[in-house]
Amino acid sequence: MRTMLKYLLAAFYAYAGYRHIVDPAPFMMITPGWVPAPGKVIMWTGLAEIAGAIALIQPVSHRLRQCGGIGLALYALCVWPANINHMLIDMAQAGGGWGLSYHIPRLIVQPIIIWLALWVGDVIDWPFKFRRKARKATPGDELRS
Repeated sequence: MRTMLKYLLAAFYAYAGYRHIVDPAPFMMITPGWVPAPGKVIMWTGLAEIAGAIALIQPVSHRLRQCGGIGLALYALCVWPANINHMLIDMAQAGGGWGLSYHIPRLIVQPIIIWLALWVGDVIDWPFKFRRKARKATPGDELRS
């Protein structure tokens, strides 16, 4: 299950990153006004999504997969203001835009995506199992086993 979701999440982020680079206009429209150089930020976020997706699925380094998961989780956290801004802009339209039935689930799914990136990146195991810290060996341990 974890492997399947890892590849699915990586494909989602790789495609989203590609869209950020080849068609930044929709992302420009929802970027909050306080973001400096939004065109460059959108391009770099697209590259970050692609790099995170590649790191997440590469088979060689466990540490690199973890970094990819952490990076994608942080990315999802950082774009939350753009999602909120998108909802506010959209709901202010005469017809109400896509409506709350689109925006509310999207905002609710964001923490799930953050958790998923950490879980498939093998950073966390919660809620399925808890990692135990390795206990330091003490004198006499060999006698107890």
